[in-house]
Amino acid sequence: MINGRNKILLVEDEESLSKVVALNLELEGFEVKTVTNGREALEQKDKVDEFDLVILDVMLPEVSGWDICTAYKNISSTPILFISAKGSSSDRIKGLKLGADDYLAKPFDLEELLLRVKVLILRRTDAKKAPQNKLIIGDHVVNTKTYEVFKKDKLVTDLTKREVELLELFNDHEGEVVSRDYILDKLWGTDSFPTSRTIDNYILSFRKLFEKNAKDPEYFHSVRGVGYKFTNSQ
Repeated sequence: MINGRNKILLVEDEESLSKVVALNLELEGFEVKTVTNGREALEQKDKVDEFDLVILDVMLPEVSGWDICTAYKNISSTPILFISAKGSSSDRIKGLKLGADDYLAKPFDLEELLLRVKVLILRRTDAKKAPQNKLIIGDHVVNTKTYEVFKKDKLVTDLTKREVELLELFNDHEGEVVSRDYILDKLWGTDSFPTSRTIDNYILSFRKLFEKNAKDPEYFHSVRGVGYKFTNSQ
């Protein structure tokens, strides 16, 4: 969805340019957070998934755009559009090799920037809408059509239909706290009468399968008195 308050992180140290770009993005309906320092941008690393796009300058105080792009792409699929006075073909190639999705040399036309922004956000939206036949959890791959679980291309086990449905529900609400009541309502409805303990047993099984240390989970977290939260950097 475009202009449905899509969020953009703008990292640009030139104040006048930052203000002009942010204003034009906001006039197009985008929500913009501006950062003017490379170190501050790096501190946004753990929040980058909250944004639909990052517009990133290369030459920044303290930490370069190159390093920021690498840090962001190591943990997130949020698209990155470089804007830079370094406009040579070697610079463009370097940016794209680091994982950037587009590269626009300064000075640029604002209309072209806005067009590229919309293309990148639409591309990401379409990718999210595309049907997926697999879930990646750590070094495991779950085929949601065959219910098979693979690790390093080797079949590990088969899941039940209910287990796959529960994994898909967690994936749809990745990073959110999901209550046991919500899970029971979504997956069981009123046709059967499982207890919250049923879900707890599923989580125990998931931890044994997917976690490196079931007692210190990385993906399936308990939220006391409420339910669970699934976190996944994939």
